[in-house]
Amino acid sequence: MSSNKKSSLTGYLPDILMAAAAPLIAYFVIRNLLTRLDPEAQQKEEARAKATAATRKLDAILTSKRRKSYSEYDSEDDDETDSRHRRPRIQDLNLNTYEQTIAMEVVAPEEIPVSFEDIGGLDSIIEELKESVIYPLTMPHLYAHSSSLLSAPSGVLLYGPPGCGKTMLAKALAHESGACFINLHISTLTEKWYGDSNKLVNAVFSLARKLQPSIVFIDEIDAVLGQRRSGEHEASGMVKAEFMTHWDGLASSTSSGTSDPQRICILGATNRIQDIDEAILRRMPKKFPVALPSAAQRHNIFSLILRGTKIDTANFDLDYLVRVSAGMSGSDIKEACRDAAMGPVREYIRRKKADGTLRSSKAVKAADVRGLRTEDFFGRGKGLRDLDTLDQTREEMNASVRSRVHTTEEESEEEEEEDDATTEVTTTEEDSERGSEAVFRDDKYRPRTTPSAENRREKDPVVSR
Repeated sequence: MSSNKKSSLTGYLPDILMAAAAPLIAYFVIRNLLTRLDPEAQQKEEARAKATAATRKLDAILTSKRRKSYSEYDSEDDDETDSRHRRPRIQDLNLNTYEQTIAMEVVAPEEIPVSFEDIGGLDSIIEELKESVIYPLTMPHLYAHSSSLLSAPSGVLLYGPPGCGKTMLAKALAHESGACFINLHISTLTEKWYGDSNKLVNAVFSLARKLQPSIVFIDEIDAVLGQRRSGEHEASGMVKAEFMTHWDGLASSTSSGTSDPQRICILGATNRIQDIDEAILRRMPKKFPVALPSAAQRHNIFSLILRGTKIDTANFDLDYLVRVSAGMSGSDIKEACRDAAMGPVREYIRRKKADGTLRSSKAVKAADVRGLRTEDFFGRGKGLRDLDTLDQTREEMNASVRSRVHTTEEESEEEEEEDDATTEVTTTEEDSERGSEAVFRDDKYRPRTTPSAENRREKDPVVSR
């Protein structure tokens, strides 16, 4: 009897297991179907991966050791420095979805390969940036004894022509200060869903408060916070209003309910300051014009860029390069040096190619490449060694133009004596115009009409051609 009961239970066991597993199987099947039908499933998966990456990145930044290069500003181990001035721990941060998106824009100071020593010709701006931005951010205890007038400015604007070192100054500022650097891109604040851009702007300031001391850098700020117009899209106007509202809160609010001002600085760079909204300019009290370098600044820039480069000192005139590079920006000078550095290499390759030893790795040696010369700059062919010849040729062409204009005037005077008064004036004007046009077309130089114009033309640099 017992054996029959055991056999019957054994027969029902598969059915019992199937009945228990059926709900689980149905659950996973339905879940898989719903996941495939969800239009935001991929976006949610990317958000989870982004959150994990942001947490790891912030953890590496906040737990990294202080670098020696900015230890002179940091007194984290001093007894005078309150614990509230230290960096937060990753365990204390509770980031929402939007803050995690902004966290991907955070750059650790150790990852920025630019320092103030790499910038030439901007010593006065660098010193003022240290006094007004770096010291208040990194040594708040030094300014705590006085009123809030000594706190760091809520906004700093670097403006000037392109290629003069504005972005490089911003990177060096973050590197030297040791502050968390939020490199805010326009695409980060642009979302297709209505209202998400405002929430991302809110996340920028909330994350900056949690990571302070921090610097929020906006390159080409005129494209993000330009002048408000009546025909502007509603979403763009709301983003600007949200940004300015939170920006105003930096100066009035305090951190963590204490009386200490927040150590957050908004740093902007632009070459179109006239396009920035006036309300934004008011919130950036510190404005530094980064103009084209002077002669002394160009000398420093050349020295920095050519540092470590092999130079043929017997045929290299740095003062001459400084003189002929007037009107060039720091970026232009760097590209000119890069192009000039290819001259010796190009010459060496052609010589080895003519000898038939270019493909032999033993025959090609970097030490055999000659040093950099003045003639390698600002010219791929003849270079600067023919500038004297060019000057002489130009003077000859100018003299030819003057003689032709003089001849044309004499011919016009002879025609005036032969014709009547009305015909004489008309003929003289037409011949003079035709003569001037012919001279300009043949010689590609405009005829000189006044001594002052002649002096200005003779003083024009040949490099501009």
